[in-house]
Amino acid sequence: MKTFMGDQYQTPPMYSAKKVNGQKLYKLARQGKTIEREPRVIHVSRYDVTNFNLPEVSFIVGSSKGAYIRTLAHDLGERLGCGGHLNSLRRTAVGQFRIEDSNTLEAIENMAPSELRRKLIPINQAVPSHAL
Repeated sequence: MKTFMGDQYQTPPMYSAKKVNGQKLYKLARQGKTIEREPRVIHVSRYDVTNFNLPEVSFIVGSSKGAYIRTLAHDLGERLGCGGHLNSLRRTAVGQFRIEDSNTLEAIENMAPSELRRKLIPINQAVPSHAL
């Protein structure tokens, strides 16, 4: 796993929402088509094993945007010579947002209006300016 740390090139998988010539790759893949994809630089800052119980291995990855974690799992399996895929994937952070700062729907439904207002994030802080 340490060999995957740092900057590296990763080719987007065919089953991804990445657009090539205006078409999403997964739509092409569902049609049985495979097209040339341009590798791009990603950065892996963390790749730690959290559970090792063969044939299953659990791990945590910290990566730059645009990294495909399913592809990392596949590439690790290829490097080990045994194949690999994900059984599940849980995103715990995106940019400034962290899972530990989240609330369940039930908790939100039970919040007093004043508490809910304190928890709301202004749109200019939650959405990048280029997306507005």
